[in-house]
Amino acid sequence: MPLNTDWFTERCDKAQSAFSMKIREKLHDEQTPYQHIEIYETEYFGTLMVIDGFVMLTDRDNFIYHEMMSHPAIFTHLNPKRVLIIGGGDCGTLKEVLKHEDVEEVWQVEIDERVTRLAEQFFPELCDQNNDKRAHFHFVDGIKWVTDADPESYDIIIIDSTDPIGPAEGLFSKPFYQQCHRALRNGGIIIQQSESPLYHLDLIGSMRNAMKESGFEDVLTLNYPQCTYPSGWWSATMAGKENTLQDIRIQDVIDKTFVTHYYNLNIHQAAMAYPEFFRKSLT
Repeated sequence: MPLNTDWFTERCDKAQSAFSMKIREKLHDEQTPYQHIEIYETEYFGTLMVIDGFVMLTDRDNFIYHEMMSHPAIFTHLNPKRVLIIGGGDCGTLKEVLKHEDVEEVWQVEIDERVTRLAEQFFPELCDQNNDKRAHFHFVDGIKWVTDADPESYDIIIIDSTDPIGPAEGLFSKPFYQQCHRALRNGGIIIQQSESPLYHLDLIGSMRNAMKESGFEDVLTLNYPQCTYPSGWWSATMAGKENTLQDIRIQDVIDKTFVTHYYNLNIHQAAMAYPEFFRKSLT
């Protein structure tokens, strides 16, 4: 919520902290059937999308999140052909997935179509691959989509959701992970944004436990910076179905044919390193 007419501020009540960006103007304000969406033009971070008072993305730093939500899982899977994205309405993660020529089909299932339409208007650089013939858009409930999916339908499921409140709350539950496990082929991977290791350690622990209890053999949390999210330190948690997540297709990462701005082999390997407090919390 704005402190005054010149600043947008997101407060994190859990940590009694806040992050502010100076704004030039509000570009859009809309209440959809699902959530409240605001678009601002900021002085330094470019265009900003806010949903229910929480920063979703900015022009300046969204590439970190989108690259880490896509490339680590794809370069860990041995043969990724069919990818499902739950959420991801701004299309940034979809754009990164479509950079992989070996990926044959991608389904993006976003409950609120207005997120995508506003991204097309205000973040066109994230949506410039939306017409790729491999991309399929469905504006429906992601939980129901996975529940209704045929067994062994996908190689990778990317859960690019908002915080675990409101429409996204069920995406962080054991029943949902069980359905993801059923919908994945052997060797399949899910990856989900898992909030801040500094602020939300309890949530990360509960997610990891729920994934393991749902049948996933290996769970791995990746760490990366995200300065516009609470604490500036974010994470994504992967779970593997009958495979080891420590193994990366190293040569394929080195030889990748597309440009990234954050992700590379060293970043992937470094993201798997756990600080001591995090490692001890898992034992």
